This record gives sequence, C-alpha cells and structure tokens, in this order.
Amino acid sequence: MIAASISQDGSSKKKILISSLLFMGLGHVLYLKQYVKGILYALIEVLFLLFTPTVYKKIVGLITLGDPHPELPIKQRDHSMFMMIDGILILAVVFIFILLYYLSVQNALSDYKDYCATGIKAKNKNIFAELGNKSFPIVGLMPMILLVLFFVVVPLIFSACVAFTNYSAPKNIPPNNTVDWVGLDNFRALFGGDATWSGALGRVATWTLVWAFFATLTCYAGGMIMAVILQESKIKIKPFFRSIFILPYAVPTVVSMLVWQNLLNGSFGTVNRSLIALGFLDKSTVIPWLSDVTLARFVVILINLWAGFPYFMLLTMGTMTSISNEQYEAAGMDGCTKTQAFRYITLPQVLYQTMPLIIMSFTYNINNFGAIFFLTGGNPIVADSTITSARGTDIMVTWIYKLTITLLKYNYASVLAVCIFVVLAPFAIYNFRRTKSYKEGEL
Repeated sequence: MIAASISQDGSSKKKILISSLLFMGLGHVLYLKQYVKGILYALIEVLFLLFTPTVYKKIVGLITLGDPHPELPIKQRDHSMFMMIDGILILAVVFIFILLYYLSVQNALSDYKDYCATGIKAKNKNIFAELGNKSFPIVGLMPMILLVLFFVVVPLIFSACVAFTNYSAPKNIPPNNTVDWVGLDNFRALFGGDATWSGALGRVATWTLVWAFFATLTCYAGGMIMAVILQESKIKIKPFFRSIFILPYAVPTVVSMLVWQNLLNGSFGTVNRSLIALGFLDKSTVIPWLSDVTLARFVVILINLWAGFPYFMLLTMGTMTSISNEQYEAAGMDGCTKTQAFRYITLPQVLYQTMPLIIMSFTYNINNFGAIFFLTGGNPIVADSTITSARGTDIMVTWIYKLTITLLKYNYASVLAVCIFVVLAPFAIYNFRRTKSYKEGEL
C-alpha cells in the first residue's frame, strides 16, 4: 500500500479533508499511515454500503407505510406499524453512520494537527493507547448513547409519528388494513375541527391542570403544616405520630385508592352507611361522592392529600433541621412571634430548598394515573363520554389509556401524548438546570 506524503506546515489539511470525505478512513491510510485505524473506518462504510438496499427499502416503507393487498392472507399483508418502527430504526442507524463518518474526518484532521505540532506520525499500535486516553470519553459513553437512542429516542419518535397517521379503529388497524400519513388532520380535529373532540380535549386539559395544581398545593401545604406542628409540639411521642402519618404514603397507591373507592360508594359505601347510622343522613338520601362531577373532583383531591402529604412532611422536616436555631433565638429576642418566625424564617428557606421538588411534583401529578384511575376510573359519565370515552374526572393520561384500550384511537392518543410532552418538557429542563450537577459541571 502506497502512502502519499504530507507536509508539516499545515498545507496538506485540504488533501486530508477531501480524502476523508470521499471515503471513511482514506485520509488515515493515504497520508497518516494509520493503516489499522483507516481500515476499520473503511470497513464501517463498506458494511453500510452492503446494507444500502435494505436501508432504501425500509425508508421507502416508512414513507409509504405499505400498500393494501386485500387478495393476500392477513399475515402476508403489509403491517404499517412494523414498517414505521423499522424505518425509524434504520434512520437511527443512518444517524449513527453519519456521526461516525463525521468523527472519522475530525479524527484525521486532529491527527494531522498533532503531526504538524510534533513532527511525529501516530503509529498503528498507538490506536489502543488512543482509545484509552483521548478517545476514552467517546468510547465509554457510546454504549449508553446507543441504549438511549434505541430504547428512549426511537420509541418517542415512533409515538410522535403516530399522531400524524390515521392509525385508529375500525378502518385503519393493521395488518387487516394499512395506515396512512394524514399530516396535521388529527391536530385539527382535536383543536377545533370537531366540536365534540375539541370540547372533550378542552375539558380534560383544563381539569388536568387544575388537578395537578391543587394536588401539589394541598399535599405541600398539608405536609408543611404537619411538619411544623410536629416540630413545635412538646409531646414526647412525636416519632409515633410520624410513623402513623407515613402509613398512607407507605401503602401502595392502588390498594389505598381501591379501598377508598369502596368506602365512598354511593349505594353501599361505609361512609354513607356510617352517616346514616349516626343520623346525619336519611336512609333514602345518599351523598354521591364519586357520581357527581364536582364532588368527585373534590374527593380525588382530598384523597390525594391524604395519600401524598407524608412525603412533603418528611421533606419539610428534613429541610427545617438545616435552619440554624440562632435565627429563631435572634427573632425571639426581637419580639417575633412563632407565626412571624414561620412566615419570615421557616417558609422562605423551606420554599427555596424545595421549589424544584414542588415543580417536579406538579409534573408528576399531571401524569398521576393511579390516583385517578384506581379511585374513580375517570367517572362520572358526562355528555360526550360515549363518543370520546373522556369522563368527568379523567385527566390526560387516563384519557390516553382509554383511547388506546377502549376506542383504539391510537392517533388521537398520540396527539395527547405530544401535547403532554410539550407541556412537561419545559418543567423537566428547568429542574435539570437547577441541579448542582448542571451548574457545577464542565460542559
């Protein structure tokens, strides 16, 4: 193999760049005499070129999502969803290939730069030393990057792509029928094109935000109040009360919610029967705890407070221990009452420490499936429930579940998932930017 000569004054940079762009590893072989590294890069491109027909076929399948063949048995027909996921996976492979191509060009230029500075060309045996030193961060992170790409990014892209198709029952469920790209038609239908669906979306989205706000506010306020009471009380059995209060948080949510569902049943629930036995209700009168929309929404917030305040109670108590007693002593010497000490000392410092967790709790409650589904099942039924399956206490995530399981409206469910992502992504980014690892890390 003949290697072309290069100059040490940097004038050969263009030759190395052009050769590296023409074929992976060509610059390493022709000019840098790094035969092992150049051949490895070249093999990557050769393998990619060998699979080019498959890549082309999968990308075409992603674009067309298959053709209907009613004359064929069902198992032999095109499955649009499989073709979509295969196409997205192939695009991920193409992205990795382009990334490796870019890295090969940058590596050739970097090695040439080192040669210009030292006058010594890297030898083939130094490739392993380079992997252990200069390229170690890339090599070490590559498995994690691949896992994130194929198990996080690809499923997210697939879910988002479904929002731009007509993947729904009864006409477009593969493999019996194919699925087609419909652009923004689903978004138009949900955001004003269809009065029934857009009305259901507005109602559910509004209730989701109201639910998330009050579920977070009540749990945080309740936890803080209990933490202050336990902190300031003089009783000797405070650990006992802390253990009692933590029980609702320790019990699995599904168990707690199903128990409360039975307790609050309007016909034979223990709560109504106890009120009747105590004389607060007539035998012919029952309180519709879970069958009236307004009352059911109030009840789910109240039960969520019972189940969720212990977390914030422990969080607040832990934060309060970091506040110096000297601040309270100085405030007491100035005539500050306990209420004023809480308002001007405890509350500001606790809020400062826990604000990211409050925001995280808000985002969690937007997707708090169990608190709604296992307590009310989304009930009670409202006017458009028959068509949309969205009931009185359904939030976005429970509605998505019903759209996929009950109505098989995967396209509309995907639109809702995209909307949730658009709402929650800013909160997630904000929380990440608030962490010390982001502020103190070298980016």
